[in-house]
Amino acid sequence: MRVAVVGATGLVGSVMLRVLEERNFPLTKLILAASEKSVGKTVKFKGKEVKVYSVADAVAQRPAVAIFSAGSAVSKEWAPGFAEVGTTVIDNSSCWRMYPEIPLVVPEVNAHVLNPNHKIIANPNCSTIQLVVAINPLHQRYRIKRIVISTYQSVTGTGVKAVNQLFAERQGQDADMAYPHPIDFNCFPHGGTFLENGYTTEEQKLIDETRKIIGDQSIMVSPTVVRIPVVGGHSESVNLEFENEFNIDDVNRILSQSPGIVLQDDPAANLYPMPRFAEGKDDVFVGRIRRDISQPKSLNLWVVADNLRKGAATNAIQIAEYLNTQGWLR
Repeated sequence: MRVAVVGATGLVGSVMLRVLEERNFPLTKLILAASEKSVGKTVKFKGKEVKVYSVADAVAQRPAVAIFSAGSAVSKEWAPGFAEVGTTVIDNSSCWRMYPEIPLVVPEVNAHVLNPNHKIIANPNCSTIQLVVAINPLHQRYRIKRIVISTYQSVTGTGVKAVNQLFAERQGQDADMAYPHPIDFNCFPHGGTFLENGYTTEEQKLIDETRKIIGDQSIMVSPTVVRIPVVGGHSESVNLEFENEFNIDDVNRILSQSPGIVLQDDPAANLYPMPRFAEGKDDVFVGRIRRDISQPKSLNLWVVADNLRKGAATNAIQIAEYLNTQGWLR
């Protein structure tokens, strides 16, 4: 099986290669593609140096699957070309997510929407992925009416430039600014760009993508996105209002038995999810589970995941694994 990674030299692309190796994805040839400035370079995979091709050369090799993490413009230009030669594209950008005919997939939640005719599949936003993994099992039991979510997002979600800004500031050096403000010793409620309604593009994604993945347009979502000086992963404070009454013990049982979730909820031992322990892991960590004492049928959760892994690379590769187990990759 020939597997292409488009954007292989980027921050998420490098994590994709690590995850492919760790999960021992059954590839027979790895095809790396990146921008023209990276063509001809090599990247190490399983101890061997692998050459980087242009995207056009990668298309010509007709891989079974192409996993994209090269931005919306590259996906818009090249994903259809891969699809035309029979390649299944799994795209990590925002380009295709809200097209009605393109599935937006988190395998633990809605792998059932996939079929062998889907040649472009969208990988959701990192914050959305960890949210829906955590809340979908509860939605299936109690039916969510409304979500109020505040995210505390790692600089890695913005990219290498933001990571470099954080560490330059921490060392007292001049930084090439990825953000409109310093990020070290700071946080600001600004992710993406501002829309006319006062929300940001990152916040709008949480609204639109959550509804599409869970398959319920009636769910009301009120999001606030915050950037914080952290590199390990995204954290989310989540308040859920249900249609039906719930029992806390049942909530804990449901979450502990749901795929992809690790329950960390022991306040007496100071055990709760944190980015520093989520970093490098593929799970979604859930804790601080408690009833909302201000409103009936409402629940508070704290949700943390590594945004480069489950929030991007791992989710994309899990989609590829699902397609392979169905026999849809050739």
